[in-house]
Amino acid sequence: MAVRKTKTPVIEVQARPGLPLGMPAATFLRDYWQKRPLLIRGAFPDFETPLQPEDLAGLACEETALARLISHDRATDGWTVRTGPFQEEDFPGMPDHDWTLLVQDVDKWDPDVRALLSHFSFLPRWRMDDVMISFAATGGSVGAHVDQYDVFLLQAHGHRRWQIDASESIKGKRPPLDFRPDVELKLLQRFKPTHDWVLEPGDMLYLPPNVPHNGVAEDPCLTFSFGMRAPASAELISDYLDTLIMDADEAIRYQDPDLKVPEDPNEIDAVAMNRVVQALNAIRMNDPDRLGDWFGRFITTYRAAGDVVASGQPLPRHDVEAALAEGIELGRHPWARLAWRRAKKGASLYCSGLEFALPVKDAQALAGAEQIGAPLYQKLSAKGRDALHELIAGGYYQLLDGDAFDDEDDFDDEDGDEGIAEYEIIDATDTVEVVEDKDVQANVHEVTVHEDGVEVIVDFDDSDDDAEGTDGHGGKA
Repeated sequence: MAVRKTKTPVIEVQARPGLPLGMPAATFLRDYWQKRPLLIRGAFPDFETPLQPEDLAGLACEETALARLISHDRATDGWTVRTGPFQEEDFPGMPDHDWTLLVQDVDKWDPDVRALLSHFSFLPRWRMDDVMISFAATGGSVGAHVDQYDVFLLQAHGHRRWQIDASESIKGKRPPLDFRPDVELKLLQRFKPTHDWVLEPGDMLYLPPNVPHNGVAEDPCLTFSFGMRAPASAELISDYLDTLIMDADEAIRYQDPDLKVPEDPNEIDAVAMNRVVQALNAIRMNDPDRLGDWFGRFITTYRAAGDVVASGQPLPRHDVEAALAEGIELGRHPWARLAWRRAKKGASLYCSGLEFALPVKDAQALAGAEQIGAPLYQKLSAKGRDALHELIAGGYYQLLDGDAFDDEDDFDDEDGDEGIAEYEIIDATDTVEVVEDKDVQANVHEVTVHEDGVEVIVDFDDSDDDAEGTDGHGGKA
């Protein structure tokens, strides 16, 4: 009887109308997601970048930007890393080759970049971490490395050569992943590519975790990196145990009322270990709702660069409802993360670590709405509206039309203060540094690469306006 050979999926495809992945999303998830790389030519046809290199340089100068500048010395194969925020004088002396500027969380600052996330609706939204954008001068690279998470690399401007080692998905043999000890970047000691491509604007490369890859700019270029959240098992169990310990009843203890005389008093026998398991189960480690609520809170705060807080007094509920009736919409704070899940009764809505018990339709509607107008508000139940107003008070939503509060008679709060709470981001993690904006903002309007260096045109705004960044942008590295 002949053995039927299994056809190995191809690694390069051409996108087609209605099939931006070059195949149905279900096929991609079955054959490629966390299994093998895929180059999709023309995934974003006729793509025009919503953000220019000079915009990215401007973000890197912002105090709240998380940015890196990576340079490569080809003569010595040495690498240097500088972290932002940068100053405008950092750029003019840069050469026209072999350096890369990276800024993370650009989707939190630029609505056009954030809008690109809708193209990835075939994935759970809570799995998406951020959009990191890199500008590379000719020859710019960050070296051969691996990522511990899934990533989609969209070529936005210029051309970049990507080399990958897909030997594990092709031959079933995992390549060596040892790092170089002589550089602060986690660069691979050995890298032997199996595929070599040059991507142009609109092309997109998907890489599962732990696929060695190296990207080098063929000319000055922009690359958008859509990275996924992938908590380590140690992070999950550590955070969950912290929750269990915090809520644990001190009365629940190890018990052995059926104790027998041991054969060896120094032995921890199997019966004792069964009692340990019983003690752990008594604190409901395996309770589905308890586990689900913990994970909802955890994943909506995981790797968050800052907490959202309301600055100033929030508007009273009747003022918010009056504004909605006038056609003004509520906009979600770009740093707010929402998700929901079905519970034994109804649903739970999670927003940046907060939890609300709601009807399923309310939880689903609020988690999916970047903006909320009167029609959606009217559809919410009383519980849904209460939850929304609590989120407004916390700064997670804000009325989008600030001019609506110029009329003091219509929109005064109870203390006589006009206006609505402004957004503010405060430091929330030990691993990511976020600081408050300076009063003086450096706006980088133009970056031009010359043979003898880089010309940067900058002006300053010393007004008291609380600008979030150049042209509404900001970043993370």
